[in-house]
Amino acid sequence: MQKKLNKIVNRTNNYLYKYFSKQKKTELIKPMLYGLLPGGKKVRSKILFDIGSIFMVDKKQILQVAAAVECIHAYSLIHDDLPCMDNDNLRRGKLTTHKKFSESTAILAGNSLLTIAFQILSEKRLNLNEQKKIKLINLLSESSGHTGIAGGQFLDLSYEKIKKTKKQIIDMQIKKTGKLFSFCCVAPIIMSGKTKYLNKFNKIGNEIGLLFQIADDLIDLRGKTSSAGKKTKKDLKMGKATLISLLGTNNTIKYADNLKLKIFKSLKTFGKKGDDIRETIKKYVNQLLNLYALG
Repeated sequence: MQKKLNKIVNRTNNYLYKYFSKQKKTELIKPMLYGLLPGGKKVRSKILFDIGSIFMVDKKQILQVAAAVECIHAYSLIHDDLPCMDNDNLRRGKLTTHKKFSESTAILAGNSLLTIAFQILSEKRLNLNEQKKIKLINLLSESSGHTGIAGGQFLDLSYEKIKKTKKQIIDMQIKKTGKLFSFCCVAPIIMSGKTKYLNKFNKIGNEIGLLFQIADDLIDLRGKTSSAGKKTKKDLKMGKATLISLLGTNNTIKYADNLKLKIFKSLKTFGKKGDDIRETIKKYVNQLLNLYALG
């Protein structure tokens, strides 16, 4: 498992380094790369490869889509860390982009990473027919904008210090985190043409995203900054609307366990082909929960 993960991390990072080396040199390239590489677990890329293996999608094609996803994820983190958002100074064990450079530079670097993701998907080297490319671009746009990450971030900020229902919190967290995971689960299906599985994996992706958000919230509650690579114990101070704040820690952990079992049940249809995605979920969730336990 770890060897597979390391290989994907290295392949994705190398692809991005090479891609950016061929870009026209501007003042924003440095802050873009700073926010993008080399850190991060690349769990979204791993899930793309895992689902791609179920549907036998060309790994070179998956790699290009993974590169686009990592650009979207990095853009969201750079903006999430800004003083007008969550106001964080540390990300992936180093200064956040706006602290390393400036707020205006961070905003522009994030915007540029957002747009370059779609540039990657539109490249000729992504050997897909135009209809499939358009579907990928449309879906990634939905996952990133007001119906996805941006919309979820808006709700996250709006819900601070306001009591919300379980459904409202789940809907917010699915937008903020789940939608990009959903893209990672659905993109290989679009690429393979086996569209009868779209709804099933859209749901699985949302559930995986929610599971990871819960684990991340648990780390914030008890994890150490040195282990998490970012400042912890912030959600309670800021009055964030989380399942932990609503249900309590023990009930949230139970909810997460049930969610994981639900995902695994949905993957049973695919037998051994689903082993990689199951192992990925187990590994990352256990890693995150260990950080929580060590807090």
